Amino acid sequence: MSAEPAFKPKIMNAGGGTQSLGRGLAVLDAVADGCATLGAIAAAVGCTRSTTQRLASALARDGWLTQHVGGYRLGTRLLRLGQVARLQSPLAVVARPLIEQLAADTADTVHLGIRDGTFVVYADKIEGRRGLEMRSRLGQRMPIAFTGLGRALMLDMDPAEWRTLFDATAAARGGDVPSSWNRWQEAMRYFAAGGVAFDREDNEIGIRCVAVPIRDESGGIVASVSVASATVFLPEERLAPLALQVQATADAISAGLGWRGGRFNGHGPTGLVGADHDRAVRPPVRRQPAPSRRPGSDDGATLRGRTEP
Repeated sequence: MSAEPAFKPKIMNAGGGTQSLGRGLAVLDAVADGCATLGAIAAAVGCTRSTTQRLASALARDGWLTQHVGGYRLGTRLLRLGQVARLQSPLAVVARPLIEQLAADTADTVHLGIRDGTFVVYADKIEGRRGLEMRSRLGQRMPIAFTGLGRALMLDMDPAEWRTLFDATAAARGGDVPSSWNRWQEAMRYFAAGGVAFDREDNEIGIRCVAVPIRDESGGIVASVSVASATVFLPEERLAPLALQVQATADAISAGLGWRGGRFNGHGPTGLVGADHDRAVRPPVRRQPAPSRRPGSDDGATLRGRTEP
């Protein structure tokens, strides 16, 4: 006789059938994206407050959500499913020891990202050793176009796809974007030429990151890996050598997924050398004019403007 399953799924009686299932999943997505109160969840899924309450109560009863004073959080059954999904993912199996080694070699935080529509999802994270706590968390979704991980996922796309995702990211951020479309597109062309993407405090003030795409046996981009740290630990002069380290890790993960492209050859991303490589990893710098010096000021002091992709 076959063994009984560990648990039997229950059908939510909040409207019936496929529609109810879809709405239940939409509620889970809304809570995962930060909606906690019934009003916020209802607005996100497009249901009435009463319908949303029935759905959320059914999900909480079965362990998919947890109810607390401030509203709802994801439940323990989702945690279990997430752990199983990670164990079953060939990307996670291949990548985990390699990103652990990258974190050990750099002392910085390492992220693994995958695309989810107009978002990038943090699929794995190894904390750095610099005493810096990053805001990112496992499973978090971020608008794709202004994170290093997201940009790396976009390197093979054409400008029309770039524009669609740029506009979607701008909308998700309420129009608050760190650069114009023209400057963003210019930087992306450099990133695509070099096979490496950068985030210079666009996603989070004071944080920089270097990201490289991961490919599978088809050659398509299926994920990305990044090293992130505070700007003080990632000055401009460190970005180029760090890009080589991240590229080597990405290539090793890609090889484990069946990719045989041999992109890393010891000279730099996609084989660029010398000035070509330098231009690819260092997009045009927009500097603020230096203030006039007052008598007695330190003549060696310089003002380094922010580099904005």
